[in-house]
Amino acid sequence: MSETATLLDQVLNLPEQKRAEIAVRLLESLEPETPADVEAAWAEEIESRCAAVDAGTLSTSDWNDVRARIERDIFHR
Repeated sequence: MSETATLLDQVLNLPEQKRAEIAVRLLESLEPETPADVEAAWAEEIESRCAAVDAGTLSTSDWNDVRARIERDIFHR
């Protein structure tokens, strides 16, 4: 059995939570680094949108309505 196969076998025998943690770390290792300024800009945007929702100045849509619109417009259902 190869080293990779042995390692995979060991990981697959771990409890679900541990496997999930490893999966997340592996996926993160495949993603390119995001520049700090991009991270900061996203954090600022998220905070701004949350504040707007809290203040009632941002309109939101129900997920079921959005999904139906996507299915109609994109998937022609």
